[in-house]
Amino acid sequence: MKLPEFLELQLLPLPANLPAGRARADCRQWLQLAATLRESGARLLALWGADDRDRDGCFRIYAAYLLTEGVLLAEHAMETTEATADPVYPSLAAIFPVAQRMQRAVYDLLGIAAEESLGPEADRRGWLRHGGWPENFFPLRRDVDGSQQRPNISAPYPFVMVEGSGVHEIAVGPVHAGTIEPGHFRFSVVGEKMLRLEERLGYTHKGVARLFETMPQSGGHRLAARISGDAAVAFSWAYCAALESITGTTCPARATLLRALALEHERLANHLGDLGALGNDAGFAFGLTHFSRLKEDLLRSNAAAFGARYLLDYVVPGGVAVDLPAEAPARLLELYADLEQSATNLRSIYDEHAGLQDRFRGTGRLQQSVAEKLGALGLVARASGIARDLRVDNPWPPYDNIAAKCIVQSAGDVAARVQIRFDEVYESLRLCRAFLQELSAGTVPASAGQVNIPVPAAAPYQLGLGVIESWRGPVLIVLETGPDAANGTIRRCHAHDPSWQNWPLIEYAVIGDIVPDFPLINKSFNLSYSGQDG
Repeated sequence: MKLPEFLELQLLPLPANLPAGRARADCRQWLQLAATLRESGARLLALWGADDRDRDGCFRIYAAYLLTEGVLLAEHAMETTEATADPVYPSLAAIFPVAQRMQRAVYDLLGIAAEESLGPEADRRGWLRHGGWPENFFPLRRDVDGSQQRPNISAPYPFVMVEGSGVHEIAVGPVHAGTIEPGHFRFSVVGEKMLRLEERLGYTHKGVARLFETMPQSGGHRLAARISGDAAVAFSWAYCAALESITGTTCPARATLLRALALEHERLANHLGDLGALGNDAGFAFGLTHFSRLKEDLLRSNAAAFGARYLLDYVVPGGVAVDLPAEAPARLLELYADLEQSATNLRSIYDEHAGLQDRFRGTGRLQQSVAEKLGALGLVARASGIARDLRVDNPWPPYDNIAAKCIVQSAGDVAARVQIRFDEVYESLRLCRAFLQELSAGTVPASAGQVNIPVPAAAPYQLGLGVIESWRGPVLIVLETGPDAANGTIRRCHAHDPSWQNWPLIEYAVIGDIVPDFPLINKSFNLSYSGQDG
């Protein structure tokens, strides 16, 4: 696409897993760039802030945009004086509605506000703070002590009230009956029909950005993997891609194949688990039983092939932790054959079960126009007719040699999200077989030095990013190195999960459905609390 002429465009260090550029903009240019990108079909991938007053007296706001050509990182600096200790920046919410919650989070963490949040009609409610720190305390400012314990000051959250004849509220959460993370859902209903849903998240905020600053660059991948445990491979790969781009490290071909194999195993495990849970939420426990068995088989194969059931520490800077055992490829191929046959049999049962289809079809419909306007990502977007998948649109090694297929449905309902999962199971199995064939072809030898290489120390104040298409959608890591090159410190690291984009969409998808359908709709999205809260 053609970018505005005013931009000072600078390529970020390569090799990276996606082409990346960086642009600096003033207030007017910040909005002009956003509008231009919106018109071109770009997505707002993430928005966050930084305190650089110790370096040049500025706060900064960053926006990462996902373009067809790659990622563009926009930066706007705000100088501070005694009169402007808490500067403002132009809001992007009118151009990209998904920016609103991210802007609220930026204020909670840094105390810099989007301009629209200063008006009388603006939403100035906290998003992450939850009374865990005082209103005038901003934990990501560099002149505060983030380790100090502070009293939790609880205050009522002003949910939006819906008034009218027969309207009443149902509060669900934040603590739920199942073994899931906390989130509050406030329904406005007439009878059982949902008129409105308002979410309140942020209960699992862990201070990840501050934690990164205490870690060496060589160990940050372990924290990244634990941001959202069901996307551990994607997040750790994104972190490693960012670090490797800064240091100019190119992973061995065998290591990239093993990373991709692990990523597809992660996709398979989540889809198999979700397909069982969706059946169970529709009253079909048979599906949960059989898909749980398939997921367990896959997790046991992970332990045998990669050394752990859940691959939290498999992707490391410079490659992967271990190579496949000699007997693993044959055993994995047997597993794939069983998974494919079993999934096919179960799909025919799901498709022909009248009770399931009555619950799935037409429920939780997210129209394509709404998904486009609100910036849907990943599986949720593809189920509403938006054909976007980084493995296809911006393939990185080894996806640039082994082409993935973009799986799309158009109905946008629970049934479509179920079909997407089935089709992606088959596609992941195809990719896994192709990766194993490449690993066994002799072009990527299995010698000890071919799965991991040393990553050199990074120069100070370098910026790198990594974007990986997880099973849920694209995850982003933006890493800036610290001043101490000898000890490999981290100045800042921003992590972003696609759940930020997709949580608001559930509020639209439930309208007109009945309250008992909410668990089914919510599970069909299956978004991350931990990844969104950070």
